Amino acid sequence: MLAVPEIKNLLEEHQLLQSLLVAPEREHFTAITYDSRKAVENTLFICKGNFRKEYLSAAKAAGATAYVAEQYYPEGEGMTAIIVSDVQKAMALLGAAFYGYPQNELFIIAYTGTKGKTTSAYFARGILEQATGDRTALFSTIDRILGNKPEQRFKSDLTTPESLDLFHDMRQAVANGMDHLVMEVSSQAYKKDRVYGLTFDIGLFLNISPDHIGRNEHPTFEDYLFCKEQLLLNSRTCVINAETDHLLDVYQAAKASVGSENVYLYGRKGAKLAFPVEVDFEITNDFEDLKQSGFEVKALTEKGKVLDIDGRYEIALAGDYNEGNATSALIASALAGARKAVAKKALPLVKVPGRMEMVTSKTHGTVYIDYAHNYASLSALLRFLRQQTHAGKIRVVLGSTGDKGISRREGFGKALSEEADIAYLTTDDPGFEDPLKIAQEIARHIDTPKVEVIYELERKEAVRKAISASTAADVVVLAGRGEDKYMKIKGQEIAYPTDVEMAQEILEEID
Repeated sequence: MLAVPEIKNLLEEHQLLQSLLVAPEREHFTAITYDSRKAVENTLFICKGNFRKEYLSAAKAAGATAYVAEQYYPEGEGMTAIIVSDVQKAMALLGAAFYGYPQNELFIIAYTGTKGKTTSAYFARGILEQATGDRTALFSTIDRILGNKPEQRFKSDLTTPESLDLFHDMRQAVANGMDHLVMEVSSQAYKKDRVYGLTFDIGLFLNISPDHIGRNEHPTFEDYLFCKEQLLLNSRTCVINAETDHLLDVYQAAKASVGSENVYLYGRKGAKLAFPVEVDFEITNDFEDLKQSGFEVKALTEKGKVLDIDGRYEIALAGDYNEGNATSALIASALAGARKAVAKKALPLVKVPGRMEMVTSKTHGTVYIDYAHNYASLSALLRFLRQQTHAGKIRVVLGSTGDKGISRREGFGKALSEEADIAYLTTDDPGFEDPLKIAQEIARHIDTPKVEVIYELERKEAVRKAISASTAADVVVLAGRGEDKYMKIKGQEIAYPTDVEMAQEILEEID
């Protein structure tokens, strides 16, 4: 429950309150929402985002007795009106207060980065799940896991939920017995103030490369980098991949926030860094094939040695980039109190849905399904497969999202030009855009004399064509969707087979 005096004090403390008009007998609120369809008696309604006046009217009709907005609305006549300068920030603060500040009851590990957030988060949760006795929640791009029962696990719609949903889920996790949380924090989470007011126990910065730049997202790369760095400014301890681009900016942001003694850096042995800095942990590749990887971690500094994670580890994912992801999880889990023996046992058991899943065929190419959805991740994936498989031809099926991630289209063209032989350009969450135009934008950045381009906008048919045309020596890559069961088209989420399901079905027919 929230009372007007508490709301007033909280918003004034953050200099957000513009005016407050309290209606008679409207001083206590027992529900809070930004969705008018969820309003009930005595609800505090948040007028945020793509707000329409009819939403407030609907909330009022359903029993809402107060609203928070950046201006006064006549439709809210008779309701308590809380007018603020920034409704997104206000919503985060009020959400935390309404749900009783659940973040204070959780040890929170937060990841940001252009690629690797989800895999790293799964690694960290896998270790902590063992270390805490199954008391670790997960908020990721793929799943939100609030407890150990099947009904406490949900598919995510956003990498980082809206602040009200975030605090609601944190409270549910605590109620379900969770005392640790591993979560992904997107740049949009800071751009949209979804995590405003939150301080994380450990903040991890994996990497940064151009992404999410364009209309409806970040106007410039500088804005994207600034938002990513906010995680470091709102964490008690920082862990950084020393191989990231813009390392100087990233390291200085962390150092200025928490002091060098609370910043840990890791990187591959012999890696060239963007600027000279002492690395705390060094990674050496031991072996790798298409299904697993082995690597050594060695502490190089005294503070690194204190964590006691030196040793050899194995993971059920290949690629040296995944060894870095696993190392970030080792450092974070050690800072959270997990022992090395537990981490060694847990890491090989971690499975990440939609990451490097493989479907084999007797007569056609091996099919790899991966969520790779930007230049950095697609380039790393294709390069690894080229090196490991010595494929006859690499055939890639992909599309690009509409209405967002516009800068990815050029990146996809670049990655395809570097390593692919044939590109099947298709549909992937086009939103309100024309999928053909999206595909043509990708094609403009492909070296077409080198890479053959085939347009097939029906994704299942594109997958069928790629697999049917492949020989036993070829590799077929289905990129971008992984385990996603829905296609976002013109404001609707339409049920659609996952890439894994389509590959399995098609290969069963063919073989």
